[in-house]
Order: sequence, then structure tokens, then C-alpha cells
Amino acid sequence: MWIQPEEVLLAGALWVSERANPFFILQRRRGHGRGGGLSGLLVGTLDVVLDSSARVAPYRILLQTADSQIYWNIACGSSRKEITEHWDWLESNLLQTISIFDNDEDVTTFVKGKISGIIAEENRLKPGEEQEEDCGKFREAELKMRKLFGMPDEEKLVNYYSCSYWKGRVPRQGWLYLSVNHLCFYSFLLGKEVTLVVQWTEVTQLEKNATLVFPESIRVSTRHTEHFFSMFLNINDTFKLMEQLANIAMRQLLDNEAFAADRSLPKPCKTLKNVSALKRDLDARAKNERYRAMFRLMQDERLDGHTDCTLWTPFAKMHVVGQLFISNNYICFNSREEDLCQLIIPLREVSIVEKADSSSVLPCPVSISTKNKMNFLFANLKDRDFLVQRISDFLQRTPDSSWGDTSPLSLIGHSAASGVSSSSSAGSESVHRGRHYHPGLPTASQGLLQLYHRDAPEDLGPKAMKEKMKEEAWNIHFSEFGRGVCMYRTSRTRELVLNGIPERLRGELWLLFSGAQNEMATHPGYYGDLVEQAMGLCSLATEEIERDLHRSMPEHRAFQNETGIAALRRVLTAYAHRNPGIGYCQAMNIVTSVLLLYCTEEEAFWLLVALCERMLPDYYNTRVVGALVDQGVFEELTRAFLPLLYEHMQELGVISTISLSWFLTLFLSVMPFDSAVLLVDCFFYEGIKVIFQVALAVLHDNMDALLSCSDEGEAMTILGRYLDNVVNKQTVAPPIPHLHALLTSGDEPPPEIDIFDLIKSSYEKFGSLRSDVIEQMRFKQRLKVIQSLEDTAKRSVVRAMMTESAFTIEELEELYCIFKSKHMTSCYWGSSSSAADRHDPSLPYLEQYRIDPVQFTQLFTALGPWICGGHTPTLSARLFRLLDQNQDGLVNFKEFITGLSGMYHGDMTEKLKLLYKLHLPPALCPEEAESALEATHFFTEDEPRESSFLSDLDLLGQEVTSEEKVKDYRYYLRMWAKEKEPKRETIKDLPRMNQEQFIELCKTLYNMFSEEPLEQELYHSIATVASLLLRIGEVGKKFNNGTKKTETAATAQAPPSVQAPPPTQAPPPDLQREEGPGEGGSGESQVCRALADAQLEPAVLQTSDEETKDDTSVSSYSVVSSGSLQCEDIADDTVLIGGEQRRGSVLDVDWSITFEQVLASLLTEPPLVDYFERKGDIQSKMAACKAQRVVERQISSASDHELTQHSI
Repeated sequence: MWIQPEEVLLAGALWVSERANPFFILQRRRGHGRGGGLSGLLVGTLDVVLDSSARVAPYRILLQTADSQIYWNIACGSSRKEITEHWDWLESNLLQTISIFDNDEDVTTFVKGKISGIIAEENRLKPGEEQEEDCGKFREAELKMRKLFGMPDEEKLVNYYSCSYWKGRVPRQGWLYLSVNHLCFYSFLLGKEVTLVVQWTEVTQLEKNATLVFPESIRVSTRHTEHFFSMFLNINDTFKLMEQLANIAMRQLLDNEAFAADRSLPKPCKTLKNVSALKRDLDARAKNERYRAMFRLMQDERLDGHTDCTLWTPFAKMHVVGQLFISNNYICFNSREEDLCQLIIPLREVSIVEKADSSSVLPCPVSISTKNKMNFLFANLKDRDFLVQRISDFLQRTPDSSWGDTSPLSLIGHSAASGVSSSSSAGSESVHRGRHYHPGLPTASQGLLQLYHRDAPEDLGPKAMKEKMKEEAWNIHFSEFGRGVCMYRTSRTRELVLNGIPERLRGELWLLFSGAQNEMATHPGYYGDLVEQAMGLCSLATEEIERDLHRSMPEHRAFQNETGIAALRRVLTAYAHRNPGIGYCQAMNIVTSVLLLYCTEEEAFWLLVALCERMLPDYYNTRVVGALVDQGVFEELTRAFLPLLYEHMQELGVISTISLSWFLTLFLSVMPFDSAVLLVDCFFYEGIKVIFQVALAVLHDNMDALLSCSDEGEAMTILGRYLDNVVNKQTVAPPIPHLHALLTSGDEPPPEIDIFDLIKSSYEKFGSLRSDVIEQMRFKQRLKVIQSLEDTAKRSVVRAMMTESAFTIEELEELYCIFKSKHMTSCYWGSSSSAADRHDPSLPYLEQYRIDPVQFTQLFTALGPWICGGHTPTLSARLFRLLDQNQDGLVNFKEFITGLSGMYHGDMTEKLKLLYKLHLPPALCPEEAESALEATHFFTEDEPRESSFLSDLDLLGQEVTSEEKVKDYRYYLRMWAKEKEPKRETIKDLPRMNQEQFIELCKTLYNMFSEEPLEQELYHSIATVASLLLRIGEVGKKFNNGTKKTETAATAQAPPSVQAPPPTQAPPPDLQREEGPGEGGSGESQVCRALADAQLEPAVLQTSDEETKDDTSVSSYSVVSSGSLQCEDIADDTVLIGGEQRRGSVLDVDWSITFEQVLASLLTEPPLVDYFERKGDIQSKMAACKAQRVVERQISSASDHELTQHSI
């Protein structure tokens, strides 16, 4: 390619000149190509270690002038062909022009300008602008990666690093390339070449460690091997990027959203040196995730920037040092000292942003005022003017909202002040009107507890007084620190939360701390619209919801009547409608019922959104991945904090059993309600770390009893009784009986444990847990969990297919891996929309992964036993259409294996049936088929079970959908039973083959034997069989013509689909003998007479007596047998009729043969019988396919190191 001219001082060092003229020199890198010797090895090693571009572009063209000692590199090439094209262009277009220049400087200037112009024009014509964002050095590295590892253009390089790869005990210095979907390493040292390619979706473990054997290194583990990399310049930066890419790959295995690129990532103003646009965007994504997690913001929030500053805190009368974060909808502050102060200011609440007067005490201050009269003063801002401008820009884009004009009380529908001012209540009404609720839509406008406490007499007992004191403490806190979303959050706030949130304020504070209030404020009317849309819809999720409604806190009186049940139904149904990916999962009903006790329906809905989508990620999807991940984290924490207990619990297998229910329901299902709700308070403020702390504290308190347990049941009983007796002695409400406690209480009730003591002890013993450490552990466990789920899926698929195919378990597992790899490759190198179509995690395992015709052709070529040279893609396309029963353009693993199994393990008849069907509709293209009638007829055929490409249940499903009538389920049971009945297998059900289809069959057969050792014998046999079948077709035509007159009257009125087949379907006597009695049909004597009329004797079928053939048969034999039926010799538009060649526009519609005739004719030729009865060896095919996707290879070579491309 042409490159921007750059100076070269020593033209001869490490390069060999191959061509030269007065102005240009074409050079080859020393050691490249044939020969090279020791100097070639040294140069190759030097190129790799120093990351020289000569490793990928071993040819170059230099510009030289007679008087100057400086050369200019103007072009480079990866192959001799490429560089020669550039050389020829220079000689024909520039050489004559520059030879007339008098001054060498003019020559140099002219050539440099010309080359720069060519490059500029090439870049202008390139589609997309992303290429221009990456610097030249990085683009060079990306090209190098694609060439070394055979990657397509769709594979984007993220970054590359110099490092050592440990192969055995020897480190190989080279370059690590991290692309979106692969980890690649390349090294070339003194003739030893190491190439490593690992898919991120195959990584099971990724960790940074330091041992005596390996210095500070990164270990990358897959299912079968481990790889160690060390000697990084910045190991932390590399490891973070590897974690991010592996995480993206795990998301791809879980759902399709990860395949869609995030186009809304921020773009910097200037290009960073040696950093790709993709790396920069991934860094921005990581910062966004940390920012959103820190301040509990919505998923679409994008961090614009952050800067150091100080915040004046009126409650402490001091300036707090920290960082200010600006995003498209929020201004946030976090103190450098943990828990000192945190602040979130939504831009919708901001009324004034102004630059205050600067002084020595308060340099560069900015004052921000909100609509509810709060004022915040930031100082020590480095670039104050730019910051104010950015905030102003975002404010202009922020839509005005009526929410900001109302008081915090009017935002909280259930807020408990008894005397709400008329203005605020009016504001609340206007807000509710703004939400566009359907007039007849029933919604709970208060928390369910308030509905029941409304008429209760005022309690003046000590517990009630304690509750009022808590409320008063919070009111004082509000007056000092602010109320609503702009409240200062400090260590004092945490103390109040740990002491328990008063019932009247619980809903308000849950909304505030979880960030749900922000989502609700920015989506007015959204919940009401969802409820309306979901009304009356029936789905699997709604059925599961109905089943679980009455199991949700049945002991609480709020859910013993229709009011509570109806509210719960609406919230769960609305969420299932919002997020069909999750829909509904067990345990959501328990958590939502608790939310409804303290919040309005809409607030409960947004809290559920915050839980499912942000605070407990992936907890409630179909495979509860998030809960399984946290279960793994909990095991790891137990090993770290309680090592003795961990060993014993692992032996009993208890941790995995108990922890899932603890995490999924936040202890609500295993602890008395009044106690568990205090943990929910802490959870909404602190996040998941509180649940881990309390779980560890529960194990610690029961350590002695658990260590003496001998089995799992005993350990479960101990923990169950302990949790049943965790009580809240400060609760005002009458205690709600805990069903589990009633069932498990023994003769002696165990001692009660105060929930406040348990929370306090968990902070004292395990308070050192940090959220960022938990996130790190979650990543590590996510790799394990998702890969474990993938292994489970593979085992399920293999078990299901064992009964439906003749492959062994090992073969099926390997085929599944190859099929899945092909599917994943097509997903991330194809378009994101097609990826979503191909992978649906909600489908059964057998149908989750699907491939399109292109990938199917690649797999068929690599694994199929019938390789037909240039005809293979055509045959593959036909098989694809035959297998694609639902005609969605995709084939799943079950269908793929069914087809492959028939080719490898079917007997001769089964293989020939498959081959025969491949030349009939629907396998044959619609334009190739003689009529649509045949395609319709084919779909309705009853096929024998071995060769069926549609399971019985699929057939039933198709019939159900086609009927479109609601029938009694017993009808479908009868249909299913009928389908399962063993049918008498018959080959007579296959439709007849016409002349055009027969020619296609001959083409396929002639292309199948090109690589066979008995090629000539097979060709001769095919010629014989083709000749025989042509003559049989001719006989049938003559017979058919003779009998048509008598049949015309009987069949003229009948529709084509029910016409009786002509008697010529019956094979000649020899064929009947092959098929056995009872299968030959009733026309034996008629066929014999027809053969006699055609002057053919039955013995002629052996094709040995040439004299007995009439002219027609001789000419047809001569056309077919003399090698003239090669694929290239039979044109697509040519058909053979009795030896004449006619164009396809004049088809002989009367000519046809049956499958029995094809089978019987083939049985007369031993070479063909041997070929089709031979069992195929798929092991060697799979080994070759695996070698093509090879993960690691080492080549020792001192000659040409032009790397062959290999697909992954």
C-alpha cells in the first residue's frame, strides 16, 4: 500500500535490493522468501521483538535522487504481487515525468506530493470515518494482526502489548493482540514461530498472579489448557482490558444485546497516540459503569467528565475534598474520604448555575441552586469556565418537568405528614393527571400497610414512641442535610439506616437510595401505559404470575384479599411486559409484595426495575445467573473469612443450597418479615455487600454447631431454626407468624436473636468488605458460572441427540462445539440484527444456536462425506432447504445432526433416499422444480422415521398452528399418539422424479467420486445406471402414452394432488425381485408387455447385450456412458431425452422414474453398492476442522514465513 513518505537513512541495512532505476528502488527484507540463513533468522527475530512493520510488509519501494544521501519510503507490500503493481504504476506514470526535472529537490517534492494525494483520495473513498480516528501506528498493528491470524476486516483490534508467553518453562517474547472477540499472541525467535489464538467465549478463568515459577503474570484458562503471559510494561492496564473483553463475551453467551455496538459512547476531541478508538470507547464504558454504580443512576447515563474540587458542607461548616462528576442529566459529588459526603443533583432540579466571586480563601467557586431552594457551593475548580459552559449546554437539553415544581412530599404519594398543604396536594393531583392513567384503571395510591393502619387507633405504647423518635431523628436529619434526591448523604445517614427506617418513611427512602426516584421522575405515565398494554395479554409469564400470586406472603393480611393480590398482579405483569427477556422469575413475587406494603404501585414498579436491572444484575433471568454468581462469591468469601467452616461445608455441600434462597429473596423468605425488612433497608443504601456481610455473620454465629454436623440435612435445620428466630423487638406492628418457623420449631424453642445485634455484628466482623472487591470477585465467578451453564447445555443437547442419531457421545460433543463456534463467529462477524435472530436463550438448548446457509455450507464442506468439488455448494444449499422445515432460513443443531447422521450412519437405502430427496422439492430450488404442486405434495408426504427431518412434536406443532381452531386437548393427545405409532416403512411414498431432476441427480453422482481410489469403476457404474434409468423412463413414457387414453376420462375431473399414479410406477420384474414381494405393485404383466413393445427383454437391464438395444437406448447409452455426463459437460439448461439434446424450454413431461427404480438400478453395480454401504469416518473430518480452527501452532522454518490464513 502507499504510505506517507518517511525518511530512511540507511537503505541497505537489513534489506536486499531487487529492482532499481534512476529514481526508485524495490527492496525485499533480508530473510524473507527462500533462503536467508542465519541472517534471515536474526532479522525475523528482530522484527518481531521490535514490532517492525517489515514482518507484515517485507517489500518496500524507496525514492532516491543522485545527489542526496537520504531515501524516502513511499510504498510497502505484504506480497511480491502487491509491490510489483505499485512499481509498474510508478514506472508507467511517474518515471517519464520526473526524468525531465532539472532539480533533485523538485523530483522529491513532486513525488511526495503525488503519493500524499493518492493516499488522501483513497481515504476519501473509504466508507465510514472510524478508520481515520486511529493513528497510523495502530492501523499498522491491526493490519498485522489480521494477516498473522487470518482475521477478517470485521474483527477490530482493541490494543496490543509487548509481553512474554510461557511455553513450557521457556518464555517467548512477542506481541499480545487483544481484539473484540479473540486474544492472540505471536512470536518469532530464531526460526521458532508461536501463534496463539483464544476466543474470549472459551475463557473460563482470568487472573493476575505472581509465583516463583512465573513472575507477575496473567493466567488465561480455557476448558482444556492454561496460558501464562508476563513481562508487561503495565500489567494492570492489560488485565483490566482483558477482563472487560471477557465480560463482553460472557454477555454474548447470555443474550444478544452484547452484540449490538454501543454507538452513544463519548468521543474525544483529539486522537490519542497508539490507542484505538475502540479501546478509548471501552475505557469510557468502564468509567460509565463505575459512575452509574457509585451513584445508582440509570443505564443510559453517560459520564461527560470529572474534576477535583471542594464542596462546602453547611452541616459540618467545612470544605470537603472530592471529585465532581458531570453527565448528561446529573451533577454528582463524592468525597475522597469514604462516607464523608456524597451528593446527587439532577439537572431537572437545577434553577441557577453561576460563577461566584473568587478569593484566596475560596478560589474559582461555582454556585448551583435548585428549585427547592437548596444551594451548593463548589470551589477549587481547575477549569471553571469550561465546566459552567458544559453544565449550561446540558441544562439547555434538559426538558422542563412539573416534578421539580412540587415539593418532595407531593412526589411521594404515601408520605406520611398528616397535614399536607393544599398547594402540595394539588400539585400531587396534577402529577397523577400528567401520568395519563386510564380513568378506569385501578391502582394502589398508597402503600398497603397504610390502608390497613388508617382506621387503627393510635398506639401510645413504648414501641410506638420509639418509632416516633426514629421519625423525629429523620426529620432533624432532613432539616440539616436536605430532603429528597439532593440530600447530602453522609456517615450519619448510614447510622440512621442501620437503626431502622421508620415505616412511614420507608417507601420514600427506598426510592431515594436505590435511584428509582430518578427513573420515576423522568418517566411520568410510563407505568400506567404499561399496565394498560399488558391488560388481557396471556403469556407464559402471566400464567406463572397467576400461579404464584397467592403464595406471596400469604401470612400477611394485606395479601389475603383482592386489593393486595390485584396490585401485585399489575406490578409483576407490567414488569414482564417491559422486560420480556426476564419476564417473571420465582422470588420476584416475594420481593414485590414487600415493596407494595410501603410504596404505591408505581413506586413499587420502579423499585422492582432498579432491583432487577441494576442492583441485582441477572438475578431474575431464566437461569438466575446473577444469583449463581453471587453464590460463588459467597463461597469465596467464606473460604477467606471462615476457612475451617468452608472446608466442612464444602464436604456437606450446604453453601450452594442455602445461599441461593438467601440472595434471591434478600432473606425475606427465610427470616421473619419484620426482621428481614430491616436488611432490605440496609440493602437499598449499601447494596449487595450488606447481604454478604449478614450471610457471613449467620455462618459465624453457628460455626460450632455446623462443624459438628454430619450431614446436609442437619446443617440446614440448624441454619433454618437460627434464621426463624431472628426477631425485631422494636417493631410496632403485631408480629406476623413465619410459616417456616411454625413448621420447624422443636420442643425447646432456641434463643431469640435481635436483628439489630446481627446487623451490628456483621459490620464489626465483616465490614471491611468493599463493593469494588465484590465486583472483581463477581467477574471471576461470572466466567465460571456461564461456562458451567454452557457445559450443562452441551450435555443436555448430547443426551437429547443420543437417541436420534448414531454418533457417539464424544462425536456429538465435538460436533456441538464446532457448530456453536460457527454460530458465534457468524454472530460477531455478522450484523447485530442477524445475531439476535440466530440466538434466542429462551428456546430449548437444542434450538438456541442456529446457522444460516453460508455457515451451513462451510460446515458441510468441512464435515460432510459427500464432497462434490465445485458442485458442493449446490448440494449443501439443497440439504439446507431440506433440513429447514420451518423455512426461516436457519438450521438448528438438531436438524444439522439429523442430516449429518443420515449421511454417515444410514444404510444404503437411507443414504439413497436422502440423495434422492436432495433432487426433489423443497431441496431443489423453486425455479428448478417442475411445478409448485410437487413441492406441496412433498411437504405432505409421510416419511419413514429414520430419514425424518422433523420431530414428531414439530409435526404436531405445525398441524396445531395451521388449523387455527381451538380444539380440545384430547384431540391433540390423539394426534400425538397417532404420530408416535410405528408406521410401516415404505419407499413407495417418495414422489416420482422428472427428467430435469434426474439430470441434476446425475450431475451430483458424477461429482461425488472425483477423489475416490476406484474412480474409474464408479464412473463406469454411474454411466451404466444412468443409461438404464433413461431407458426405464422411456419405457414408462411409452407405456404411459398407451394407457392415457383409457385413463383420461377417469382422471380429468380429479384434482392433480389426488390423481392415481400411472401403473408405470411399478418396477420391472428384476427390480421387484430386489425389493422383495409385496413392494412391487400390481403392474408386473403390464410392464413386461411394455418392455416387449419397446423391443426390450428384461435381461437387457444388465446392459450386457448391446445388440438387443434399440436406437433410442443405444443413443442414450452413448450420451451417458462415454464420460459425457461430467458436471461441466451437462449444461444447466440441457435435458436428455432418449439420446437427443433439447433445451430446457422443451421438457418431456411424460418422462419420470421412481425411487424403487433408482435403488434397484444402483444395486446392480457392486462398486456403487460398496460406496454407499461404506461407513464414513467423521473423526478425521472433525480433526481436520479442529486443525483449521487451531488454537496454537509452532512452526520451525528458516525459509519463507508467509503465514497461511486459518479461520477461527
